[in-house]
Amino acid sequence: MSRVAGQLAVPAVLGLVIGVVLAFQSGTSNSGLTQIPLGTYVTPTATNIAAALATAAPAAGMKSNTTCDIIVPANPLSAQGLATPYRLTGPNGMTPAQSGCEMSNGAKLGAFVQATILDPATGALSVYEPLVITQGTRPDTPGMKLLLPVIPADAVVTIDFGFNGTDLVQVGATPTTLADAHCVSGQARSAFGKTSFCNGVNFFNAVRQAERKGLLKVPSPGTSSAIVPSRGDLGTGRSCPVISNFEVAGLGLGESVTTTYLLNPLTGQTAQDNGAYRGYVAGATLLQGNSANAVLDQYVDPILGCTPFKAPDLSNFNAPAFSEALDEIAAGAYQPKTAALVPENDKVVMDGGEPDPAKTDLYREELGQAPVSAVTDKSSSPAMYCQNLVDIQTPFLAANQKLLVTGQSPVTATADNLLTFLANDLSASFTSLGCQQFHLTNPVTLKRNSAGVAIAATFDTAVQTTL
Repeated sequence: MSRVAGQLAVPAVLGLVIGVVLAFQSGTSNSGLTQIPLGTYVTPTATNIAAALATAAPAAGMKSNTTCDIIVPANPLSAQGLATPYRLTGPNGMTPAQSGCEMSNGAKLGAFVQATILDPATGALSVYEPLVITQGTRPDTPGMKLLLPVIPADAVVTIDFGFNGTDLVQVGATPTTLADAHCVSGQARSAFGKTSFCNGVNFFNAVRQAERKGLLKVPSPGTSSAIVPSRGDLGTGRSCPVISNFEVAGLGLGESVTTTYLLNPLTGQTAQDNGAYRGYVAGATLLQGNSANAVLDQYVDPILGCTPFKAPDLSNFNAPAFSEALDEIAAGAYQPKTAALVPENDKVVMDGGEPDPAKTDLYREELGQAPVSAVTDKSSSPAMYCQNLVDIQTPFLAANQKLLVTGQSPVTATADNLLTFLANDLSASFTSLGCQQFHLTNPVTLKRNSAGVAIAATFDTAVQTTL
């Protein structure tokens, strides 16, 4: 009560809604900050406010900087490490304020961390969302610390990172932190950029072993009568899509943590997003990153009548939650016959603008995906990925447009409903992946309003073939 009273003593003008607008970058999938009246207890929901972030004058270093460092705590794969905040700070010795690398600037430079945990003895899976704080601050939680998760001593943990800027650089809290946790952020002089991992290879090897032993039984994605089958044998009929379905593929494969945080707009402090802290952090603002997985799990699956793979979230009192790693586990267990794997023409795995099979393999193995080979190239070589994107996703969107048009847009500043959002994403993916170089034609025509929001889409479903 004293905490609430202290905040209510702030001048009345601060009792107005305090919020931040997240500018959604073309070709990415889902991001947003929710505005909530100060002192009001509500459940944050993802929304987007059509206002210019530029109305707040940024510091000089913020205007052009797109790179931040994230300090990884010691022993990040342990229970203690999971409950130790990650710290966001500026690159090359810059402070958070000088660089804009502050969670209060999460719209542009927010970082997000997600852990998925396997008990190798039972095959049980769980999720934990380690907190990212701005360096120099403390968690906005009772006692300024996080609750310690209960995990087995021999638990196998994978940690995925996401970033709303361009390059997020891992920095170990100790000289051996990153090596001990098998953290991977790219090759020498060729980083993945906004995405990185810790211990993904060991985690997915343990997952496969648990599946072989019968300890881990991944539930089937199932089917839905609401789905209109498309593209005959090339499509997947009424099967609910997994993250490797070309029906829902695009940019951002494997760079899509679904973590959300609470931001105290008065102090710039962050907290884990759970029921207890939502009531504790008065006027909480919801922070989340660009996430293709969140689009599938939170928007596409529900409208199709499908359910994503979930596990107990240890940072939210065991409430069922999805994660990037859980989506990859489901995709591996129920892989479509034409599977979308991270393509070599995705910028995160290219080197100097050119495809790099070794870098692609390094990235894929952190997600449990198969390496580049003659077999995987049949679906996910640069040319075939583009062809399948055009020939599978386009007819899927066209066939299901009456249903998808009734769905909520993940980002209302980008598109006015779920159909136009997915159409915009397909069009942006086509361009970013350079699909035109394979003599393919963008199959989407978008109509936009004066604000640039996609309000209608038409689809050319003619079969296209690369040359």
